[in-house]
Amino acid sequence: MTFVKGNAVPATGEPHVAVLAGALMREIRDTMQAEDWDGLRQSHFRLLSTIPRDGITITELGDRLAMTKQASGQFVAFLTETGHLEVRVDPEDRRARVVVRTRLGDRTVRRVNARILRIERKWAKAVGAERYQEFRQVLLDLGATF
Repeated sequence: MTFVKGNAVPATGEPHVAVLAGALMREIRDTMQAEDWDGLRQSHFRLLSTIPRDGITITELGDRLAMTKQASGQFVAFLTETGHLEVRVDPEDRRARVVVRTRLGDRTVRRVNARILRIERKWAKAVGAERYQEFRQVLLDLGATF
């Protein structure tokens, strides 16, 4: 078996898409971990970025992220403790609770987005802007099918 940047390549000589996607995700993870995020992880960033301006219920958030209500609730509890989220009474249904980002949560999302944009620019430089845009469009198209 051969290796591509530390990844085992199957005997066919062609790395499968999971290996390739894993290498890209590893670069994102390693780049993000090199900065101080006050104990936040990629999964926290994903959840924070998913919350709309007007808020979302924990159940809706779990559905959006393909997580159980309990798992999304645990993430929300942690991010509430860190000051990134706040849980409010839903003004349209006083029985329901809505999760919203705080100013700190908004700043963190902007910072994460800026860092990801720098990674994307690096990738675009490596393969050319046009090829990278095509790659990105394919990802969007595939994402829309699921």
